[in-house]
Amino acid sequence: MLLTAIAAEVGGTTAMKFSHGFSRLWPSVLTVLGYAVSFALLAQTLKSMSVGTAYAIWSGLGTAAIVGIGTVFLGEGMNLAKAAGIALIIIGVVVLNMGGAH
Repeated sequence: MLLTAIAAEVGGTTAMKFSHGFSRLWPSVLTVLGYAVSFALLAQTLKSMSVGTAYAIWSGLGTAAIVGIGTVFLGEGMNLAKAAGIALIIIGVVVLNMGGAH
């Protein structure tokens, strides 16, 4: 459920890029729907997972995915600092899971 919440958030954020400041209808609608689905699923996840761990995973993996989408599909640059930041996010998520995030 948390991974689906992350995917919905990433979809909403990607659509936001194409909404041009919410001036285009359909990307704006997809943004709102993506975040609504994401928050609903995140709320369900919080029934069985601590809020700190769930939010760290949700925001961390979402951020990493958006950086990847920006780099691969939207022509945004990647440098050593960005790559190191993404690596640290992934390491943090792994450490949280090893510490009993289930």
